[in-house]
Amino acid sequence: MKKILVIEDETILRENIVALLEAEDFEVIAAENGLVGLKMAISELPDVILCDMMMPELDGYGVLTMLRQEPTTTTTPFIFLTARSTKSDFRQGMELGADDYLTKPFTRAELLKAIAIRLTKQATFKKHLSVETLDVTPREQAITIGLRQALQNQEFEIHYQPQVDLQTGLIFGAESLLRWHHPDLGMVSPAEFIPVAESTGLIIPVGKWVLDTACRQTKIWHDAGFNSLYISVNLSARQFTQPDLSQKIVDTLDSTNLAPRMLKLELTESIIMQDVHNAIAIMKELQAIGVEIAIDDFGTGYSSLNYLKNFPVDILKIDRCFVRNLDQDAKNSAITTAMIHMAHDLNLRVIAEGVETEAELFSLCQQRCDAMQGFFFSRPLPVAEFEKLLIANKRLPIPTAVI
Repeated sequence: MKKILVIEDETILRENIVALLEAEDFEVIAAENGLVGLKMAISELPDVILCDMMMPELDGYGVLTMLRQEPTTTTTPFIFLTARSTKSDFRQGMELGADDYLTKPFTRAELLKAIAIRLTKQATFKKHLSVETLDVTPREQAITIGLRQALQNQEFEIHYQPQVDLQTGLIFGAESLLRWHHPDLGMVSPAEFIPVAESTGLIIPVGKWVLDTACRQTKIWHDAGFNSLYISVNLSARQFTQPDLSQKIVDTLDSTNLAPRMLKLELTESIIMQDVHNAIAIMKELQAIGVEIAIDDFGTGYSSLNYLKNFPVDILKIDRCFVRNLDQDAKNSAITTAMIHMAHDLNLRVIAEGVETEAELFSLCQQRCDAMQGFFFSRPLPVAEFEKLLIANKRLPIPTAVI
């Protein structure tokens, strides 16, 4: 079912268009002004946009200009609806990237014909995207094209990897990890599709879906009696630099009724180091909401230890590369020990990632690491399997020599 966004400030006209299109079996979403319409276009990724030209706050020209600057909406068919019919108005719209122009009042037949033409052209455009023009392999091409429909087709799933307290052995939280089951390719590794989502801008709507879904699921677990469970969500570089990031987080927490303190947002060093001063300001805004900030994959970026004391963070996550063979690799052991001691001196909690062996666990416990996650306890799990761990109250046996 094709999705159409109607942006129209005249209530009666907007409702009439919505009713007409729904009668034709379109999925229709509607916005009462340009600002709301712009946000909906970016988050919902409609197949066609119908937009009034003259609106308060942000007119149709402004909406179109902003959408053509967004990678995810730069080619979305855009049809102006307006009572103005001068050549200069028409020319201005076309120069900004509009695909068609319907003059009010228009007939049902005129509207449906305009939509049908744009949908056909868009389908032809997608069909004839060639490997040569994209300069990618057929698999990469399938991933790029498939990502645009994955959200709408409900192909994404979140798996949850338990985070375990190394004092009690109890599960205290989970990291939400995105999984994609492509209808033709099967399971696609995040290492393949996340960079594509980031480069195309699709990471914004996908990231929002992950945040909303993870928070909603965590609230369900709280209501089921597991009310001390924290949820960790990774933020991409594009998400982190959104001007209204803090408000988006607040909106998600409000809509899911999840307490801010139960949400941990994970950032990599590289994201922070792109613009340190701006990153610090954003992190302070997020902490003011009540959420906690974790630095993910610590030690793999290019920040100096001196920077860490200035970062408003709560949690340090040690990357797998420093945990691997911790009991045998003297350098890794020295680095990990230094990281843990330094973090504790700064009143930060430490989580070791990718713990796979009992020997690695023993070394981390000796070094007084606070928590772990990794295959030694559990791989990332679908909702139902993660719930089984909670219900069974599964514990990690802590080595007796270090208790």
